[in-house]
Amino acid sequence: MRRNSGFWHWAQRVLQTQAFRITLVFVFFYVVSATALVAFTWWNAQRALDAQTDETIEAEVSGLREQYQRTGVIGLSDVITARVAQHGNGLYLLQSPTNSVLAGNLVELPTSAKTINRYVVEFDYQRSMQGEDVTRMARGQGFWLQGGYFLLVARDITDQKSSRKKFLTSIPWSVGLMLLFGIAGGVSMSRNLLRRLDAITRTSSEIVAGDFSRRVPLTGRHDEFDTLAENLNLMLDRTERLMKGMREVVDSVAHDLRTPLNRLRNRLEDMQRKLNPEDPHLDDIDAAIAETDRLIGTFNALLLIAEADSGMTRGSMAPIDLSVIVADVADLYAPLAEEKEIALDVAPSGVLTVEGNRSLVSQALANLIDNAIKYTPAGGHVTVSAGETPAGIDLTVADSGAGIPAADRTRVLERFVRLEKSRNSPGTGLGLSLVAAVARMHEAKLVLGDNAPGLKATISFPRTFVKKGANRE
Repeated sequence: MRRNSGFWHWAQRVLQTQAFRITLVFVFFYVVSATALVAFTWWNAQRALDAQTDETIEAEVSGLREQYQRTGVIGLSDVITARVAQHGNGLYLLQSPTNSVLAGNLVELPTSAKTINRYVVEFDYQRSMQGEDVTRMARGQGFWLQGGYFLLVARDITDQKSSRKKFLTSIPWSVGLMLLFGIAGGVSMSRNLLRRLDAITRTSSEIVAGDFSRRVPLTGRHDEFDTLAENLNLMLDRTERLMKGMREVVDSVAHDLRTPLNRLRNRLEDMQRKLNPEDPHLDDIDAAIAETDRLIGTFNALLLIAEADSGMTRGSMAPIDLSVIVADVADLYAPLAEEKEIALDVAPSGVLTVEGNRSLVSQALANLIDNAIKYTPAGGHVTVSAGETPAGIDLTVADSGAGIPAADRTRVLERFVRLEKSRNSPGTGLGLSLVAAVARMHEAKLVLGDNAPGLKATISFPRTFVKKGANRE
């Protein structure tokens, strides 16, 4: 059963490839044009054969007419009898005014005759072959002679009709074979194309997963795919150098800026402790410490976003229980919510395990809860929940605050974007940017919706990141 499903999956992929579609279109137009060309050739050849037969009959009719004018009925009968004795494919019938047969190898005037044009007729007749009567087909001309005599001159065209029938029968088979071989060629081309594209896809997937050392393999054929692979590898080399340079810059910034900022904060706290409680400079020092904390927070958020976007933390992926993370982060923010007179509720859930980075997921959830508490007025409520859905697992934070207008929900995910034009409230404008970066790293999706009233922020983890067999009550 698995083998069959694998085959149908492969067949579906082949049928959906551009190479197969191009081949199918080419085969379709080739079959149509080839069939039209063959049909025209056949029609033209049959028309030429019919014209040749008619010319032969007309020439013979002219000769018989002249013979009738010179020798009369008796001479005409003798000529027809002589021609019949030659056992050719000529057919003759000479009738008297009383419809009696005077000469010829047709016993009667055919009743099945159908008029092709003004003079030419086609009809069936019986001929004795090897002791049996066989139905044959003929084409000829009939006309009246002076004195009420009727003469029919025809030629046997059974072989021509048989050839036509065989040709018409062979056309569907030819079209079917052309389609069959065309589709087979399309499948073969698509299979080779898929094999080359799968190599590129696997390489790109491994690079997205964080392995920047991977390169697209070359076949040595020096074809278009090798040229594409070489250009992609050159691009990947440059990207790896840029990423390496970025990591070096991040490390340098971490050592050169974060440490001095922490030292500055410690010195300000030491100075604060040494001053008299009534010293007027204490307020300035408190403001300086708060501003330093803001800089350190902004710096840490930028580092986390850079790490998440670069994939440097993918190696630390491990099974994590979202229900435990929800409980821990909610306990951390419970005092802040109580201080602002906001009800912080956690919806109960079972074990919800995904493959992820615990630190980053916790930080993303903390940012969502912090924003919800910050923009929810006193007396409001914030609900945190995690639940399984058909598509995966949703981690949701819903509040009863002012919410975000639908037109701004995409823009607020950018760095340093704040909807407050005055920018007086605390914050860096990086909270939701970090959440979006963490979601991208886990191939999840951050959705901002309307909680009516308030904002409903949901991180939807896909099935690929859900740890199989771990979700149970």
